[in-house]
Amino acid sequence: MRLSVSEAARLSGVSVRTLHYYDKIGLLHPSEIAENGYRYYCDADMALLQQILFFRELDFPLREITRILSLPGYDRREAMRRQRELLLLKRERLDGLLRLLDAGLKGDTDMQFDAFDDSALRQAREQYADEARERWGHTAAWAESEQKSKHRTKEEWDAIQRETEAVFRAFSALRGGDPGCAEAQKLVADWQAHITRHYYRCDKDILAGLGTMYTADERFLKNIDRFGPGTADFMSRAIALYCRS
Repeated sequence: MRLSVSEAARLSGVSVRTLHYYDKIGLLHPSEIAENGYRYYCDADMALLQQILFFRELDFPLREITRILSLPGYDRREAMRRQRELLLLKRERLDGLLRLLDAGLKGDTDMQFDAFDDSALRQAREQYADEARERWGHTAAWAESEQKSKHRTKEEWDAIQRETEAVFRAFSALRGGDPGCAEAQKLVADWQAHITRHYYRCDKDILAGLGTMYTADERFLKNIDRFGPGTADFMSRAIALYCRS
């Protein structure tokens, strides 16, 4: 599957504007950006969009969805199992509201309000978010990142995103050359400083692990290669050389 933004919008029922916004905040990036700037979504992108829509159906805030999906050990199958449990709770609540309406239509004037209570669903939703952080976000680095990002404004997130994309574009411009060249190695140092400044202390051991992940994890690979095929591989090799020096 290779869908343009408008085609992805039609298939999913999500507006083009919303897809652009998800891309901007780092929630869902299209896997391909053509030379003319057009963006294209693949099967994996659409599967991730489906996950996002399940979370949205359950009223998770976008920031919480972004955090859950970015957890190091995020397990899609386990997430779907828990989403199903939460949707069943939501259905029970809606069934109660429908029964109340049906009773009213039949002339029952007994004022009942228990069906409006959504505390069970809210508590289950909060518990899921806590469990996700506990299960998949147990690293000290992730905890530090959570602390740093807790009170950021939208403008601050936008600035970080622009800075991130500038680094990726710079790597992309060099990807046909030597990853050990001085310019590429300076970019690695800049990237390490960017991570430390905005997320968590990134020493060479952590950076080396990230470099490996950029090509081993499909999500990272697709995100970075949006700036040009082979960008993730070039960046990974440049990081490996930097960390061995």
